[in-house]
Amino acid sequence: MKYKKLTLSEKLNIIRAGVLGANDGIIGGAGVILGVTGATTNNTAVFVAGIAEMLAVAFSMASGEFVSVSSQKDTEKVVVAKAETLLDTQPTIVHDEIATYYEKRGADPKLAARVADDLMKKDALKHYVQIKYGIVVGKYLSPSHALVSSFIASISGGIWPLLSVILLPDNLKVIGTVLATLWALFLTGWLSSRAGKAPIIPAILRNISTGLVTMTFTYWLGILLK
Repeated sequence: MKYKKLTLSEKLNIIRAGVLGANDGIIGGAGVILGVTGATTNNTAVFVAGIAEMLAVAFSMASGEFVSVSSQKDTEKVVVAKAETLLDTQPTIVHDEIATYYEKRGADPKLAARVADDLMKKDALKHYVQIKYGIVVGKYLSPSHALVSSFIASISGGIWPLLSVILLPDNLKVIGTVLATLWALFLTGWLSSRAGKAPIIPAILRNISTGLVTMTFTYWLGILLK
């Protein structure tokens, strides 16, 4: 079986959805679990809240990603269809816009016109849409990729604080959940930065700092409402 090679934008779509899903799963799970733990010592209540939150966040993130990317894909298809109509009815406008594009980037007007002539003969729609809108015809982002990536990442992230509160003794639940959450956020930041070839330290620090703020606030709120 021949597998289609993903473009950079398609890979980034998967990474983005996965990072958002993982972060929401980790931080949301830790926030709810610590908030409930601060309010009650009932392990059943904490466990049920953690399970419910983990699944709710996973389904919410996955459906949100699916709807969002689907809307983007539909918009891109509409743009391509309009460009195709323009190319069929007023090809001179397309030609002039392509030539202007290269002129603005320093090409001599005559050279820009020749480039436009050449591109008009070689898949004009593809070149025009990519130049004007940054869209690659036929290479639209996949809603299903975003859905699956977000759902799996959210569950994978949310399971860490949940396991810590289930497995650890009562006197270690809070600190254990905090440490498990920080480890998961560290791992998510590191993996996402490596996958996207971005700076590692800033990604990790962003994850950890937002997690600490969330856990501190929700635990304090739980104690306040106890």
